[in-house]
This record gives sequence, C-alpha cells and structure tokens, in this order.
Amino acid sequence: MNGEETVYHSKDFDWEELRQRIENDPTLQYHFLPFTNQSLSSSALDSQSWNHFHARHSTGKFFKERRYLLKEFPELASCEEHFKVLEAGCGNGSTALPILRGKENIIVFACDCSTEALDRATEIIYASNLVLTKSRFRPFCCDFSTSPFPKWLICDSCRETSLIKDFDNDKRDLSDIISSSKESECCIGGVDYVTLIFTLSAVPVDRMPMAIAECFSVLKPGGLLFFRDYGLYDMTMLRFEADQRVGFREYKRSDGTRSYFFSLNTARDLFLAAGFIEVELEYCCVKSVNRRKQKTMHRVWVHGKFQKPF
Repeated sequence: MNGEETVYHSKDFDWEELRQRIENDPTLQYHFLPFTNQSLSSSALDSQSWNHFHARHSTGKFFKERRYLLKEFPELASCEEHFKVLEAGCGNGSTALPILRGKENIIVFACDCSTEALDRATEIIYASNLVLTKSRFRPFCCDFSTSPFPKWLICDSCRETSLIKDFDNDKRDLSDIISSSKESECCIGGVDYVTLIFTLSAVPVDRMPMAIAECFSVLKPGGLLFFRDYGLYDMTMLRFEADQRVGFREYKRSDGTRSYFFSLNTARDLFLAAGFIEVELEYCCVKSVNRRKQKTMHRVWVHGKFQKPF
C-alpha cells in the first residue's frame, strides 16, 4: 500500500480503553441508565423527518461520497458482470455512487423512505456522467422496516424456491452459484448483495428485526449483506443530551431523526436472529483531528459482513 492511500478499516485506538474511560466519566453516566418509557414513532413521522432533513441539505455541501466502501467491501469491486445490489436506505446517494463508479456493469437498486432523499440521489448520480447511469441506477420509495420490499425484487414463488440445487462445493465457487440464479418473468430473482450503510441506526429499535428480515428475504442464497453503522461510544453519541434519549442507546435529534449506537453483540444478535451467518464483525475506531478547534475526535463504527446460507 502506498503512502497516498487511506486506511479506512482502522484501529487508531483501542475500543476497550475508550469504553473504560467513558464509563468512568461521571458527566456521561446518563447514557448508561435504564430506559423504560421508550416511545414508538410512526413510519409517516420518520419519512417526514427525513424529507425535511434532505430538503435542508439539498445544496450538495452535505454530500460526501463514501469512497472507502470498495476497500472495506472488496466484493463490490470484484463481482461478476450484471450483479445486482440493493442499497437499503440510500440517502443522498453517497453509497450508491462509488459502487456504480467502481464497477461499470453493476446494477444498483436504491430505496429510501424519503422521496426528497431519492430526488437528491438521482440528481447527484445522473450528474456524475457514469456509463449507462439511468439503466444501472434504479431508485424506488420503500420503508422496509414497516412493509415488505416490492414483489418485483423477488416474488413469493421465487422466495420459496430460491434454494439452489445440485451444488457441488468442489466444482463451483460463490460467484458461479450466485450468478446461476436467473431472472424470472415476474421478478428480478433477488439481489446478489445488500448494503446497509448508516441506515439501521435510523430505524426505531422495535422495527430493526423486520428491516433485517426483509434484507434477508431478497438476497439470493449465498448473497452478502454489507453493514456499517454507528458504534457504541462514538463521539456523536456522547454529544446527545439526556433529554434526547428515546431508548437505551437510542436518541432523537431536534429535527425528529433518530440514531442508535450498536455494540458488536447487539448487531450480531439481530443479524443471526434473521438467519444470517456472520462473516466479519468488528469495531472500526478512527481518530481524527479538527484543526480549527484543535480537538481530537474518536469515531466508532461497526463494520460487518453477513451471508445468507445456501
């Protein structure tokens, strides 16, 4: 690796040391108190909050392309031609764009509960002048934490018969198996990969199991889900005030959007309960410096890779 490359899968500091320091700080003790009066929000309120959020950030200054994704999840860059990716919770397109840029024949189906987000993503990606952009980027509106994905992704009949038969481990590798699942007349036959990047934390905790189960249901057997989201004791968690808590490790901002902070055990339990197999799961700990304020920031994310069994 040359000196110009950035190491994103980083271990700038030890998470256990950070945990001990934070848990021993008396000014932060309110983060760890039990929470019993958890309020549930409706899907309509979630969508409305995120519509307002993306409308406020429509100038493009908020957009930051996640170019690290192809390094963190190299399967996205080395996949077969015409592989299908479902970007679950696409936001302004910061995840979809580097995937489309990294592989000219990959197709990205991108959903979000916010129509404003879909509009921003479409504008940004169409303006990128990528090869065959309009045919490779296919946005649609869906809150998969409250309702199933549309049947054109994978119909009920194909869900039931999605197990691939006559598999010989000695003769076929993963790419051969995934690409052997053909599109049918009624649906696209599922997707090869799902990306869940800083999306699940915005879903109310009680709706997370359904969201993950839906991702599982549209994956082809052997397909992978790539996960990255806020980790426990991330700097942004510690900035929330006590009155912003709406659940255990769950917070709501003044604009109505929410954020949850995952431990490895919580993420593991959620994905395994849905039927996934754990491939990778760890904290990504990045130390950055705000030169203007001369302040060091400790960022914590959870990096995960999960597979749907054959």
